[in-house]
Amino acid sequence: MPVPPDATVPSDWVVTVDTVFPHHTNSVGTLFGGRALELMDVNASIACNRFCRRISVTASSEPVDFRTPVRVGDILEVRSRVAWVGRSSMIVRCEVRAENPVSGERRLTTVGHMNFVAIDDDGRPAPVPRLELRDAEERRHWQIGERVREAILRRRAEEAAAEA
Repeated sequence: MPVPPDATVPSDWVVTVDTVFPHHTNSVGTLFGGRALELMDVNASIACNRFCRRISVTASSEPVDFRTPVRVGDILEVRSRVAWVGRSSMIVRCEVRAENPVSGERRLTTVGHMNFVAIDDDGRPAPVPRLELRDAEERRHWQIGERVREAILRRRAEEAAAEA
């Protein structure tokens, strides 16, 4: 049952764990960026679905920063949570960490944002609840999400003007 749009709810981290196998890597043995994006997209989708209890679809992938390479054999931890909400859209913060399975050393490898839209049974945008911000980190992620959303709107306006 969808969460009413006048409700205020938190968004908890969704965590997925995976292992990097050779078929997930490029010719130098590091994780394909597309594979990281796929894992982030699925994880972010779950975060949205849990937040608003609606089907949510990817509208765009926004700034994604690949910070350090991920190697064959690394354990991947993908974490996502809704960071900002509009009427029907949600900006999801995604973080990917890699862990060396032998040493246990962990490092943040990728940070990105995904733009999702909640949809109703007819596939049209549907309202989402307000986001409860519980601490300073969530308020900081909201501010980042707000800047991501502003950049999306600015980019769309520039593209529309260029096509006119």
